[in-house]
Amino acid sequence: MLIAVKKDKHQVSFEILLADSRRLRIFACFLQLIMHTREEKLKAFGRLMDVLEQLRAKCPWDKKQTNESLRPNTIEEVYELCDALARGDEHETMKELGDVMMHMLFYASIAQQEGRFDVADVLNTETDKLLFRHPHVYHPSQIGAEDPKPLPYVPEEAREAESDTSQFSTAETPDQVLKNWEQIKLKEKDGNKRVLSGVPAALPSVIKAYRIQDKARNVGFDWEKRDDVWAKVKEEIAEFEEELRKTPDSFENDEQKKEVRAAQEAELGDLLFSLINAARLYKLNPDNALEKTNAKFIRRFTYLEEHSIRMGKPLTEMSLEEMDRLWNEAKQIEK
Repeated sequence: MLIAVKKDKHQVSFEILLADSRRLRIFACFLQLIMHTREEKLKAFGRLMDVLEQLRAKCPWDKKQTNESLRPNTIEEVYELCDALARGDEHETMKELGDVMMHMLFYASIAQQEGRFDVADVLNTETDKLLFRHPHVYHPSQIGAEDPKPLPYVPEEAREAESDTSQFSTAETPDQVLKNWEQIKLKEKDGNKRVLSGVPAALPSVIKAYRIQDKARNVGFDWEKRDDVWAKVKEEIAEFEEELRKTPDSFENDEQKKEVRAAQEAELGDLLFSLINAARLYKLNPDNALEKTNAKFIRRFTYLEEHSIRMGKPLTEMSLEEMDRLWNEAKQIEK
């Protein structure tokens, strides 16, 4: 067995050559081996800003981009990052984080050219927001400070003064931090004026339902005991089944057909919402769970499809029994 090590400016690649000519490559980001200094990190950030500035000035594609044209690409990049995170692929996660960061800088660059704000405004606003929302870590006097100092530091002139977040200066558990967080956000000068107004309208439905329920929980609107949720789930299943017994085609009036379909869809939504609520109460992430099931189905179906190709028999010509047999084979392989 031969082990070769290749180095470049950004990563180390270990290549193990096995006797049967198979190759196993393990990519390790250089940051995982030797962490960069603060100065190196800031220099790398500036390097990316400098390159982007040149691209905005000299590349025809980069020059013509706007917030509207870039938005679909940003959505795609965020989903690619989520996919890398879900797969636990650290090398791809590093790359996708870079793509997302580049997009954030791109929007700031567009705003700067239009004289609206720049990346310093973005970073300082975010920093001050974090300081304001963490009064158990930073005294409110540190908001806007160039070099904010964590508690127990409190400037002498600020020791007697009350602030909007003084009542939240203690948080011993993650749950208490989250409960305080929602209350603090309502006190922000330009923050959310209602508990649920901070949930983005464009969030995917499963994640949105989870966030809505979680935000409501943080202000005390939740089941007293998590077991109580099952009565609601069963109620929603029964109501959904009852609506499904109504067949739209049995109604001659188109308006009645639409009403039946709308009622069925509404009950399905209620059922899904209650199941997501149950998952939240049991500290399960429904979006992650569904994504893992999607991936599992894809793996098993691909196994089935590949076998049909090797057999020279299209899936459309296979019996359900044949497909079930291959499906069960795929399940056994995964165990």
